[in-house]
Amino acid sequence: MTHPLHDILLPDSRHDFFPVVIEIPKGSKCKYELDKKTGLLMLDRVLYSSVHYPANYGFIPQTHAGDGDPLDVLVLMQEPVVPLTIVRARAIGGFFMRDDKGVDDKIIAVAVDDPSVAHYLTHEELPPHVTKELMRFFIDYKTLENKLAEVDTMYDRNRALEVIEESVASYRSISAWSKG
Repeated sequence: MTHPLHDILLPDSRHDFFPVVIEIPKGSKCKYELDKKTGLLMLDRVLYSSVHYPANYGFIPQTHAGDGDPLDVLVLMQEPVVPLTIVRARAIGGFFMRDDKGVDDKIIAVAVDDPSVAHYLTHEELPPHVTKELMRFFIDYKTLENKLAEVDTMYDRNRALEVIEESVASYRSISAWSKG
């Protein structure tokens, strides 16, 4: 069986696009997480707050972020997709977040195969309300659990690409899978 974290290859250059494995469809209140051992999705919880994921949410394979998980990505597109779907995405920005599990980045990307968003190259091109909604979700989604969630300001595409490369390097330095 193919493991979504370890077996999906990254392109040599992640400038134009990279694969994102979707864990949570846009509009869902279910928080799914990849079980790193089996590669299956597990229900972590149903969100306590009356919010839903504002974009398809997943991770870049063969990455390791600051919270010990694969690097998180919010993929903007017009439709929700089935969990474990691989979407070709392009980074347009991101932001830094701190919560009860630690610190990590959230990359904002667009689906390159969705004509309604594929033309966006930077987060500054998005309607202002879209970026506010993305960031506000992460401030609010743990409120009723009485858990910490702090979000920094949005950073640009260049920083997002640096974060991706840092997380790929981190994965390669610690993963036995990448040495096989």
